[in-house]
Amino acid sequence: MDLIKTDFQLLDERFARVNGDEWTRRLYSGCRWTEGPAYFPAGRYLVFSDIPNDRTLRWDETTGQVGVFRQPSNYANGHTVDRQGRLISCEQGLRRVTRTEHDGAITVLASEFEGKRLNSPNDVVEHSDGSIWFTDPSYGIDSDYEGYRAESEIGACHVYRVSPSGEVKIAADDFCRPNGLAFSADESRLYIADTRQDPSHIRVFEVRPDGSLTGGSIFATSDCGGFDGVRVDSEGHVWAAAHDGLHCFAEDGTRIGKLLIPEICSNFTFGGARGNELFITASSSVYTLRVTVNGARYPR
Repeated sequence: MDLIKTDFQLLDERFARVNGDEWTRRLYSGCRWTEGPAYFPAGRYLVFSDIPNDRTLRWDETTGQVGVFRQPSNYANGHTVDRQGRLISCEQGLRRVTRTEHDGAITVLASEFEGKRLNSPNDVVEHSDGSIWFTDPSYGIDSDYEGYRAESEIGACHVYRVSPSGEVKIAADDFCRPNGLAFSADESRLYIADTRQDPSHIRVFEVRPDGSLTGGSIFATSDCGGFDGVRVDSEGHVWAAAHDGLHCFAEDGTRIGKLLIPEICSNFTFGGARGNELFITASSSVYTLRVTVNGARYPR
């Protein structure tokens, strides 16, 4: 396990309250491209993807060991933990969103829209009403590197909502490459990253009681590569993974600080016993440190 000096970059005084461990730990390295960290508090372990190697790995907090959780993983990308403690996964290879039940069985939540196969589901979150929201860019079908090269049957990259009854609907249809997404703490807003726009940006939508979205204005833009994973903390800050680390934004969209990481960041999650430990997937590695804020909803 390597240690690197933690580097918080203060850009606005509102970031002064955010701090954490003096040293950031690199838990694991040697992957091709890590993604999709999801922390299970009951088992005290972290699941994360190594997409091009077609495997999902598991880090055990009690032993510090990393082993294979699932291989092949169907080129799984993003994951989340639902409110019943089950793993929700975006499988780029089979172009579907699945749930791993407590007995290990796999339930397919979404694999097509109006009879057409999805592109390659990328990232996923759960709403408190039980609906599942996911982004569907084309990265998994663009080449054979992290999926299987294919033509898009839908012809566009959308954001979808799976209702508790299982109905799949388009939630937003005006994205280039939708990627990370996160609800605000009260679930009144949904933040969605669009990676391939120039510049890459995060948009914010109002969430109606019926699950539809309104608005969609640009909330923040990236100053270092494309935005990827997105999370919200207990103070209302919006965090986003970018090429130089994690960017932190105030609720008004001002970039107030950064947590710099020595590899390109893809995603992250809040975990640990109190939801105040950051687990960051970045290029070939996974990093962690304890911070002075908590995830807005825990687990995530």
